[in-house]
Amino acid sequence: MTAPDAGRGIGNGESAAEITTTFVGLPRDTFRILHVSTGNVCRSPITERLTRHFVSQRLGVLGGGLIVESAGTWGHEGAPMEANAETVLADFGADASGFTGRELLDEHVIRADLVLTATRDHRAQVISMGHSAGLRTFTLKEFTRLVNAIDPATLPPLEDGVVIRARALVRAAAALRGWLLAPTAEADEVYDPYGAPLTFFRSIGDEIHQALDPVVTALTGVPARM
Repeated sequence: MTAPDAGRGIGNGESAAEITTTFVGLPRDTFRILHVSTGNVCRSPITERLTRHFVSQRLGVLGGGLIVESAGTWGHEGAPMEANAETVLADFGADASGFTGRELLDEHVIRADLVLTATRDHRAQVISMGHSAGLRTFTLKEFTRLVNAIDPATLPPLEDGVVIRARALVRAAAALRGWLLAPTAEADEVYDPYGAPLTFFRSIGDEIHQALDPVVTALTGVPARM
């Protein structure tokens, strides 16, 4: 049995400053990214916090209406993040503090504008929940592959707002899905490091980083700093 991963995003225990910069309570002005894994203590917390970190590196703050959170299909409600996951985040200079696990609920899927899952099984579980989730749910690596095929010049400029740009990115990725298939089934998987040594956690962290970098660049229109 595959064991857990953990995540609380902005909107769940965030600071007052984060609430202000993400316009909580103004759905039309927000874009909510939901990362999903199994227990919400390893993969999805790493992905959630790295997304926040990389966006803030590019934009200065995690603002402009982006909300990033996570949950688990077998989420350990209230559980802390795995210690090795915290170490991986520290390696990247990302903040692991204040994180508690959540079980994936219908409301999380309903509110999400983009759902990025660790595996194809997670993707299938999210889509099976309904709520018209099919066109906005991808595995992380699948979404990266699609984003890499999108010409950035076809997306709205950041001056129009990161929310408008993000919505256009999801629509473009969904339109490409049937045309750009994975070379192998395993190509779209991020494997579970739960219970593994730190070296394996770090390899998973590197995989997540490599997958997130082009996604965050496409979202923000700003490449990573060299």
